[in-house]
Amino acid sequence: MDDLFSMAMERREDTPLADRMRARTLDEFIGQKHLVGEGRLLRRAIQADRLTSCIFYGPPGCGKTTLASVIAGCTRAAFVRMNAVTSGVADVRKVLEQAENQRRLYGQPTYLLLDECHRWNKAQSDSILPAIEKGSIRFIGSTTENPMISMTPAIVSRCRLFQFYPLTLEDVLGGLRAALADGERGLARMGVRADDDALLHIARVANGDLRSAFNALELAALTTPPDRKGNIRITLAVAEESIQKPVLQCDESLYYDMLSAFCKSLRGSDPDAALAWFARMYYAGVDPRIIVRRVIAHASEDVGLACPMALLQAVAAYQALESIGMPEAKLAITQAIVFVCESPKSNSVVMAIDQAMADAQKGGFGAVPVHLRDTSYRGAQRLGGADGERNGENYRYAHDFPNHWVEQQYMPEDLTGRTYYTPSGQGEDVARERGTGRPLRAVKQKESADKNA
Repeated sequence: MDDLFSMAMERREDTPLADRMRARTLDEFIGQKHLVGEGRLLRRAIQADRLTSCIFYGPPGCGKTTLASVIAGCTRAAFVRMNAVTSGVADVRKVLEQAENQRRLYGQPTYLLLDECHRWNKAQSDSILPAIEKGSIRFIGSTTENPMISMTPAIVSRCRLFQFYPLTLEDVLGGLRAALADGERGLARMGVRADDDALLHIARVANGDLRSAFNALELAALTTPPDRKGNIRITLAVAEESIQKPVLQCDESLYYDMLSAFCKSLRGSDPDAALAWFARMYYAGVDPRIIVRRVIAHASEDVGLACPMALLQAVAAYQALESIGMPEAKLAITQAIVFVCESPKSNSVVMAIDQAMADAQKGGFGAVPVHLRDTSYRGAQRLGGADGERNGENYRYAHDFPNHWVEQQYMPEDLTGRTYYTPSGQGEDVARERGTGRPLRAVKQKESADKNA
């Protein structure tokens, strides 16, 4: 448990560059203009020292803790910082007791910043609800996880949610250049210079995470020997060694968002987008079997009978994945993804089964028509319907008729006349002549041609 105000004021030389360069005022704060730009609600609340309980939600290195530090420096309230990983209910009670004393004796409110607030369980979250409602504390939760999913609804409903976004490339470049130019907290006193392409590489790979960019720049500066004049030059080669490949932080919310985007790209016939989402999910560590199962599902849901080969491609991709594994199977998966995207689309299959299932759930099932009943067991033909008809009696064997088809009632009595499958007219999903399988449109065209002849 730390006093964030004192932490914000303290800038030791041995602290990381990312901490030394942390913004001290709103004017120094980088990015998130939709939240702290001139005239925005959050900026006005901070300046007026009237910020109420809230949750800062966004990816790492986008400024959540930094903004909390700025608030600590601006407010006249007490400011306490806790981490949900290391703090328990006993720690919370101690803070709440101190906050109540501050409020009762001095009329001073207390801000409680809780890092990684999504890690608190329900009991821990419930322990601060009364204090939030009474105003004993002003809660600021900081999290990289979607609070609507990862946090208890009781806490979320009592807080204003502010969503932070990854910093832009220009924001990160601005932060790096500021660090190079700053002689008090940055790297200027070390005589560090960086080539433009080196800074651009660091900013791109950081992927909106300014902390990661600062760490890479500092590592490059500390590990590069100075020249004869005592200057340190960071080249592109040095920058490439100083920062790892971008890491995609795939929490539960982002996982479902990417999977949703992937499925919609399949349905929308955009192979490039579908492959982009597939690559990102695989890069983030998503099990490829989950991805291929979605391809199989959409091969029926969105393509269906318009191109039956799509389902075969999708199933073959799954078999390839099970047989040879990754990375070799990524080619078969890619082929299936592209095939599903490029295929004509029809949702007649999913519409048909959805309607049939809806009717089944309504109940009210009638008896199976007598002529369709099972006759494979001994004595079956001694049973039958109330009208005296025996099981299987009057059943017409389709193969005994021309084109191996005969008109006959197959529907349950209570669903007579109900239609589930309606061809969409897309690709091969067209109305066909019963018994021949020929497209009905072609049959009628031939009949019209024969008649005219």
